[in-house]
Amino acid sequence: MRNTAKITTAVLAAGALTLGLSACGSDKGSASDTSGPLIVAASPTPHAEILNFVKKNLAKKAGLDLEVKEVTDYVTPNTATEDGSVGANYFQNQPYLDDFNKKNGTHIVPVVTVHLEPLGLYSHKVKKADDLKSGATVAIPNDTVNEARALKLLDANGIITLKSGVGNEATPGDITKNPKKLKFKELEAAQTPRSLDDVDAAVVNGNYAISSGLKPAKDAVVLESATNNPYGNFLAVKKGNEKDPRVTKLAKLLTSPEVKKFIEDKYAGSVIPSF
Repeated sequence: MRNTAKITTAVLAAGALTLGLSACGSDKGSASDTSGPLIVAASPTPHAEILNFVKKNLAKKAGLDLEVKEVTDYVTPNTATEDGSVGANYFQNQPYLDDFNKKNGTHIVPVVTVHLEPLGLYSHKVKKADDLKSGATVAIPNDTVNEARALKLLDANGIITLKSGVGNEATPGDITKNPKKLKFKELEAAQTPRSLDDVDAAVVNGNYAISSGLKPAKDAVVLESATNNPYGNFLAVKKGNEKDPRVTKLAKLLTSPEVKKFIEDKYAGSVIPSF
């Protein structure tokens, strides 16, 4: 079964250590202090890399004091943004945020969409989806939205068929046709690339694929299409902070020609600018 609620406590504890945040710490850079640095929680790849490019090359000229905090899970960035430990985050897409806000009572909103990381199916055992054997095991992310996204990727490529009209809460129970009798192993998203030696294939989020040394544009058995894709990743803040001058400066820099070129040159199609 899916693990979103179960992982929250453990991940929050680990995430708090990762961020080095404390309610008793300094207010410098907090969401309520717009005169301090803007602290942004971000996944290491590609989000923190993009932010660090901005920090190194563009922020000073724009008058922006930017601090980047790397976070390796999909929970801490939103909870830290909600409680003001950080001023913004950059790691997620709209379906994931909608689901997170609904389940956790948070009030996070998008500011500007920056890029798309195509979701892919990867394997150390086959080169083509048709080569998957009957009864093969496929690892998929266990959070609600990414699990549905993974299943829709398999459906779009004719590997399985999902029930008509199924949305962002699809589970293996919504599969109506499974000609290869695939078995699904539900894992925390960050664990999917590490499972490739233990399963026949795995659906991996773009950021975890890249940070694991995979090249989505080259290595994926099947890759999500960028056309009309709702899963663009954006800069997000707690509702009410959209017009923080630091946030508006960062939003402008993240959608600048310099950042577009950086993404295109560095990721070679594995990360796609969305502006």
